[in-house]
Amino acid sequence: MITSLQLGQRVFPVNLIQGPLAGVSCAPFRRLTWRYSQPAFSCTEMISCKTILHQPNDFLKRFVTKAVDEGPVCFQLSANDPLELAEATKRVTQWGADLIDLNCGCPVNKIRSKGAGSRLLSDERKLYHLISAMKHNTHLPVSIKIRVDSRSSDRFNQQVAEVVRDAGADFLIVHGRHWTEHYETPCRYDDIQFFVETLPIPVIGNGDISCIHSLRKMLATGCAGVMISRAGMGQPWLIKKLMAEINQTPFTQPLLQEIGHIFLEHILTLADLLNSEKFSILHARKFAKYYRRTVLNKAEYMSEINCCETIPQLEKIITQYFR
Repeated sequence: MITSLQLGQRVFPVNLIQGPLAGVSCAPFRRLTWRYSQPAFSCTEMISCKTILHQPNDFLKRFVTKAVDEGPVCFQLSANDPLELAEATKRVTQWGADLIDLNCGCPVNKIRSKGAGSRLLSDERKLYHLISAMKHNTHLPVSIKIRVDSRSSDRFNQQVAEVVRDAGADFLIVHGRHWTEHYETPCRYDDIQFFVETLPIPVIGNGDISCIHSLRKMLATGCAGVMISRAGMGQPWLIKKLMAEINQTPFTQPLLQEIGHIFLEHILTLADLLNSEKFSILHARKFAKYYRRTVLNKAEYMSEINCCETIPQLEKIITQYFR
């Protein structure tokens, strides 16, 4: 069930992928995932094409920097203008992208109001032209990442499948929820299976993958690969663990002290990338609960993290709680 994965002309040795996470999946996060799991590829944060085209390089660093010691990277773009997407596609190709994805699933009103994200699922003509713009401006495999209609009144699954096929996307990533549904709504595997059975290209399933049981359920849809997103936070070894479990091979999880070292390295490399201790500490507050998922005095731990203002203070807290 863990197999090679061909997307366009590119063949990857495994079919598990680290997905995009807003505010998380920049290079420091991805390089740790590569070191401990070596997925097929990892994704950037969603990047607006307007940001790529109009923001200065210092601002772009967080979104487009690719570390020398990380594996293949899929740049995920956000757009509603085919001309802007065409130019952004050219640029990220030059910057070292290995694959390019168009976000067509973001449910956030700020994105939808601009005609991007999940709003594109109800605009078939625009979606066709956007996919074509990517295909005509890169030699790399291109995809779109969507949400499903989930038997809502939208009923767009069939139309989206036809557009993806006709526009020539190399693969499709499907998150098994409607854009109005939150994480407490279970992933709809039957919707994912619809795309698997309808399309002649590889379909990547996404949604609720955190353990061997959920991975098996997703693979049972017949999808060519599986994208793991939120569960990878604070667990850069998760994909390797899942591969070992499904292949029934040994896996040794890092000890608590090593996890502390990983947490600190994540924050140090983030500070270096952005040249900002303050920004990296804000991220440390967000990541702390994921790196230390089981701690008896959790309230005390989080209180200390949230009061932390410098990296030396963070290092002392990590030394105390990760031993």
